[in-house]
Amino acid sequence: MEKESIKSVGIRTIGLEASAVQSLIEFIDDNFVKVVELLYGMKGRLVVSGIGKSAIIGQKIVATFNSTGTPSIFMHAADAIHGDLGMIQEGDVVMVISKSGESPEIKVLVPLIKNLGNPLIAMVGNIASYMAIHAGFLLNTTVEQEACPNNLAPTSSTTAQMVMGDALAVCLMEKKGFTSADFAKFHPAGALGKKLYLRVSDLFPQNEKPQVRSETALRDVILEISSKRLGLAAVVNIENQLIGVITDGDLRRMLGKGGDINAMTAEMIMTRSPRTIDAASLAVEALDLMRKNNITQLPVIENGKYAGVIHLHDLVKEGLI
Repeated sequence: MEKESIKSVGIRTIGLEASAVQSLIEFIDDNFVKVVELLYGMKGRLVVSGIGKSAIIGQKIVATFNSTGTPSIFMHAADAIHGDLGMIQEGDVVMVISKSGESPEIKVLVPLIKNLGNPLIAMVGNIASYMAIHAGFLLNTTVEQEACPNNLAPTSSTTAQMVMGDALAVCLMEKKGFTSADFAKFHPAGALGKKLYLRVSDLFPQNEKPQVRSETALRDVILEISSKRLGLAAVVNIENQLIGVITDGDLRRMLGKGGDINAMTAEMIMTRSPRTIDAASLAVEALDLMRKNNITQLPVIENGKYAGVIHLHDLVKEGLI
């Protein structure tokens, strides 16, 4: 294939799948509402099943539901009829995903689920199929054409299934009032979770606490900055309130102007009213403040007093950057 032909096929594929997703809008109907209400009120878990590519989509849907507050498990349709059916408990709702709704394993599974008495949702691309007819609830994911040039390999259909699953999950999030704080409970690891729960107070206590008084001689200020290795020294009053900061940059600018170093004190070169961050703030807020002001460290304030310093390196270590 020539370069332009490759581009053309890629564009066509995306266009077909985008069209399939757009067509789902007409299937967000009363049946969809009934499914959302069923899942909202269920006492147990959502058991998602399927076979082939639909099974893979089912596993992704389960992951999305679990991370957004709807307990879910995956049950492969082929394994279900060889013992895994036992994972379905009283109060569970079962959703089976299939493009055709006519796969042999699906046709065996459907009556078994109905015999258990659990509500059955069919997410299906053929509303005249065996599964669609026998299920108590229907989600229509019909597509006009697969993106596959032979109209065979599941492409547009699996994309439609995934998007329908996302639509369900988001509706349930909003119906439950699922917040970013709730999301953080299920995502404690990695940068995503840390952005939602990690606070400045979790990080700055591990650092040194550079500080001087306003009358401190400049030579002692330099020693304090160098020994604590955070690139600044806080200038505090007798009540440990922050009245200014002196950074490496302040020292360089002062040396550039000249003057008698021996006669200088912290008060003479400090930056008054510096940027600060409250200890209770999210760490990601400290990162945003550093970025906006092109700085690498922030004095931390706790209960109105100087408490320490959070550095950009602390945020890098936690994977927030």
